[in-house]
Amino acid sequence: MRLIDKTGPAGGRSNPLARDLSNALRGEVYSDAASRGRYATDASIYQMMPEAVAVPRTIDDVEAALAIAREHRTPVLPRGGGTSQCGQTVNHAVVLDNTKHLNAIIEIDAEAMRCKVQPGVVLDTLNAALKPHGLWFPVDPSTASRCTIGGMAANNSSGARSLRYGIMRDNVISIDAIMADGTKAHFNGSEPDAAPASYSALVADMRTLGRREAEEINARFPKLLRRVGGYNIDALTGNDINMAHLLVGSEGTLAYFTELELKLAPIPGEKVIGVCHFPTFYAAMDAAQHLVTLDPQTVELVDDTMIALGRDIPMFRETIESFVEGDPAALLLVEFTEGSDAANHQKLKDLDAMMGDLGFSFGGSAKSWGGVVPVTDTSLQGAIAEYRKSGLNVMMSMKEAGKPISFVEDCSVALPDLAEFTAGLTDIFHKHGTKGTWYAHASVGCLHVRPVLNMRLDNDVATMRGIAEQCFDLVAHYKGSHSGEHGDGIVRSEFHERMFGARMVGAFEEVKARFDPHGLFNPGKIVKPPKMDDRRLFRYSPDYAVPEFKTTLDWSAWPGSAGGFQGAVEMCNNNGACRKLKGGVMCPSYRVTRNERDATRGRANTLRLAISGQIGPDALTSDAMADTMKLCVSCKGCRRECPTGVDMARMKVEVLAARQQKYGLSLSDRLVGYLPRYAPYAAWMPWAMNARNWLPGVKAMTEGLTGFSRKRDLPVWSARPFRNNEASDENPDVLLFADVFNRYFEPENLRAAVRVLRAGGVKVATATDPNSRRDLDCGRTLLSIGLVEDARAEAKRLIAATRPFVERGIPVIGLEPSSLLTLRDEFPALCPGPAATALAEQAMLLEEYLVRRGISLPFKPMVKPIYVHGHCHQKAHDAVSPVLEVLGMIPDADVSLIETSCCGMAGSFGYAADTVEVSLKMAELNLLPAIREAPDDAIIVADGTSCRHQIRDGVNREPLHVARLLEDVLDA
Repeated sequence: MRLIDKTGPAGGRSNPLARDLSNALRGEVYSDAASRGRYATDASIYQMMPEAVAVPRTIDDVEAALAIAREHRTPVLPRGGGTSQCGQTVNHAVVLDNTKHLNAIIEIDAEAMRCKVQPGVVLDTLNAALKPHGLWFPVDPSTASRCTIGGMAANNSSGARSLRYGIMRDNVISIDAIMADGTKAHFNGSEPDAAPASYSALVADMRTLGRREAEEINARFPKLLRRVGGYNIDALTGNDINMAHLLVGSEGTLAYFTELELKLAPIPGEKVIGVCHFPTFYAAMDAAQHLVTLDPQTVELVDDTMIALGRDIPMFRETIESFVEGDPAALLLVEFTEGSDAANHQKLKDLDAMMGDLGFSFGGSAKSWGGVVPVTDTSLQGAIAEYRKSGLNVMMSMKEAGKPISFVEDCSVALPDLAEFTAGLTDIFHKHGTKGTWYAHASVGCLHVRPVLNMRLDNDVATMRGIAEQCFDLVAHYKGSHSGEHGDGIVRSEFHERMFGARMVGAFEEVKARFDPHGLFNPGKIVKPPKMDDRRLFRYSPDYAVPEFKTTLDWSAWPGSAGGFQGAVEMCNNNGACRKLKGGVMCPSYRVTRNERDATRGRANTLRLAISGQIGPDALTSDAMADTMKLCVSCKGCRRECPTGVDMARMKVEVLAARQQKYGLSLSDRLVGYLPRYAPYAAWMPWAMNARNWLPGVKAMTEGLTGFSRKRDLPVWSARPFRNNEASDENPDVLLFADVFNRYFEPENLRAAVRVLRAGGVKVATATDPNSRRDLDCGRTLLSIGLVEDARAEAKRLIAATRPFVERGIPVIGLEPSSLLTLRDEFPALCPGPAATALAEQAMLLEEYLVRRGISLPFKPMVKPIYVHGHCHQKAHDAVSPVLEVLGMIPDADVSLIETSCCGMAGSFGYAADTVEVSLKMAELNLLPAIREAPDDAIIVADGTSCRHQIRDGVNREPLHVARLLEDVLDA
C-alpha cells in the first residue's frame, strides 16, 4: 500500500517529491508536518526537518527512492533506530526508515560463525535468533534493544566488551551497498574481478589514495582501539584491504547498505562481576590501567551522579541498593568470564587482592569483601547490566533546565593517561562553571562525559563551544581520539583538522567526492560540516518557544525554566528505549505497528512540536495529534521503563482534555466515560444490557453507532451485583473500594476478597459516600475520554469519604489495578495536597495488603500449576511481585510469571472498531501464545478486568482474579 499522509506545511499531495515517491514505492511515504517532525531529531541536540519520509518495503523500493532523489536533487538519509547522539541521523533529506520492513536475517552459518542480515534488523533480535546456535554478535552497545545492524555499521559502534571483541569494524566481513549512481556492489576484502566497472575503478582509486597517504595516516591516526572519527582510510593501507571497512563508520555518507555479513562468536559462559568502590573519581580512573591486567571482559564506570539519579528511579532503586556499598565517588564494574565457577571465583579473589594492594579496602560487610562487592547471582547481574546500559537515560532524567549534553561525549585516551586526562577535563568544566557526568568503558579509556548545560541559553551554547575546543586540545595533547564510540555527525566533524591535520581532512573530502560527487548521501557529516554550535540546527533553536496554556493536571513535579507540562514533554531525549521489541511493557503499540508514530518517543516528539507551534496552528487538538495518540493504550509502561520519566499515559489525558473541550464527546465516549454513572440503573435489567451479545445482527447493527466492534462480546452484566452491605463490619481494619467493573460485572471477585480478608482475621467495610447514595468512583473511565474536571470531582468525593479512615491509618483496598492505582498515581495530580497524598500512600491492591501486613491465611495445597499475567499498571507500580508472594504462600504451589507486554485490551481500546485489530495483535505478541503453551490444567491468574476478557476471547480459557484463587484454596 502506498500512502501520503494528509497535507501539511512543505508537504502533502502538492509536494512533487512526495508524489513521485508515493507513486514509485510499495512502502509508505509520509510528507505531512507531524510525520516528518518525528524524524527531525535523534538523541542529539539537533533538529533538521526532512523533506519526506519513506519506509521502503523492498530493496527495489530503495533503488526507486534513490533514483527519485537524484532526479529531484534531494539528499537521502538512511536511518535505523535513530539513536545517534551526534546528529548523524538528521538532515534536510528524504529519510529512508529501514526498521519496519528491511529487517530480515538472511542467513546464519553457524559452522563458519557468520551471518548475513538486512540493515534494519535490531541487534537484540539478531542475538535471539543466534542463541539456539550458541552464538551471538559480540558488538554490544547499550542501545541493543533498538539499534540496527545497519546503523551500527554506519556509526562504527562498539560496546562494553570491545576490550575482548573489538568494535564494529573488526566484526564486519562484507557489505552489499547501492552507490550514489545506482551501482550495486559487494564491498569486501577480495579483488573486484567480476564487479561492475564503476566499482572496480573506485577500488583502484581508493587503493591509490591509501598508498599515497600511508605515511601521513600512520603519523596522524591515534593508535587506539576506540578511534572512530573520520573515514577509515587506514583500512586502505597495507596488504589486507577490505573495502567494507571503509564503509563502516561512514555515517550514511558514502552508500546505502543493503546486506551485511558479520562475524559471530560463541556466547560467553557464566560470568561474575566485582564491583570496585573508590573514594575519589581520580582513584578509579588511575586504577583502571591495573585492573585490566587481570584480563577482564569489561571494566565499566559508574559515577556518584549516576548512582544518585538511579536511586530516584523506581526500576533501578532496588538494584542499586543490592550492589552499592555506602556512597562511593565512583564504581568500576569488573566482569570476568573464565569458563568455570572456580576460575571465576579465583578472578574475584585476585581482583580483591589487587584492590587491597592499591589501597582500597573498606573492611567488608554482609555483601562485600575488602574493597569489592562480588555479584554472582545471574538475575542481579542482569539487573546491573540493564542499569548500566541505561546510563545515558539515567543521566538525562535530571528534572531541571540544564541537562548533560553530548558533544565531548566519548573522547578516548590510552589507559595510563586516563586519570590525568579526566582530571584535566574536570578542570575545564569547572573553569566554565559546570560539572560533568561520567560513565561507561574504563577498560578502553573511553568515558562518556557530559557537561550539564541548558541549550536554550546563549551563554551555555558559548560555553559548549569553549569546552569543546579546550577538550579536543587536551585530547590531542594525550594523542587520543576525540571520537571513541559515537561518531562524528554534526558535533565533531568540524574538529577533524584539529585531530587529523589538514592533509587528512583533504583525503576525507576526496573519498566523499569519489563515492558521492553530487552529495546525495547525508551531506554535512564527516566532511564539509556546519558549525557544531549553529543554533539554527538545534532542537531548541533561538525562535523555539512554547506559549503558556492551562493544563488540567498538576505538572509541578517537573521544575526548571522549561517546567510543568512542557518540561515533562521535553524529558524525552530520543534515545529510543521505547522502541524495544522484547522485554518489559513499553511500547506495545509500536511492537505491533513498527511505526515511529506509535512509540513513546514519536508521541513525545509530536507533542513537543505541537505545543511549540512547529506543525501548524491548534496542533494539540488536531487530527494529526489524535492519530498520534490513538494507539496509546495508557499502559504506563513508559512511566516505569523510560528512565527519563516520560509519562505518556498522563500526557494523553491532557491531549484528550484539550480535544474534548474543542469538539465534545461521541456516543462511544459517553458510553465508556459515564459507565459508573449509569451502571446502577443498568444493573436492574442485565438481560437487556446483555442482549447485544446474543441477539442476531445486533452487534453489526450497532457498531457504527456505538463504535464497539462486532468482533467482540461486551462484558456481561451480573444479575447480582455487589452491594455495600456485603462488607460492613464495624471498626474495620480495611476499607474495600468496590470498583465499577468488579461491582457490576464480576462481583464474585469482591465477595471472594471479603472472604479471604475475613479468613485472615481482617474486618472489612466498603468505602461509601455518607453524603450520597451514589457509588464512589475513581474517575478512571472519565480520564480515558478527557473529562478531567468530572474525574477531579469524583476524586474529591472519594478522598473526602475515606479521609476519616485514612487519617487513622486504615488502608483502602481494591481489586482492579487500573482503578485502585488511579488513587496512587492520578489523584495527587488531580487534587494536589496532603489529603490526596495520604490516600495514595494508603491505597493498596488486595495482595499488596496481604503481603505488607503479613496476613496469615489457612491454605490447602495446590497441585495445579499457576500462570500469572500482570496488569500493565501493576507492572508500572512494581505491584506484580506481591501477587507472586501471596500465591507462593499456598502449599506446593508452582507459580510462573508470564513475561508479557500489554494484553492489548486496555479498557475500551480492545472493544473499539477502529483499534480491535491492533488489540488482538498485541495479545498475540506474547500473552496468548504463552497461555496456549501452558498445561491444560493450569490456572491462569490475571487481576485486570480487561486482561481476563482478552484471555477469555483469545484462548477460550477462564482466567481468575487472584482473590478467587485464594478463596478456592482456603482451608474451610
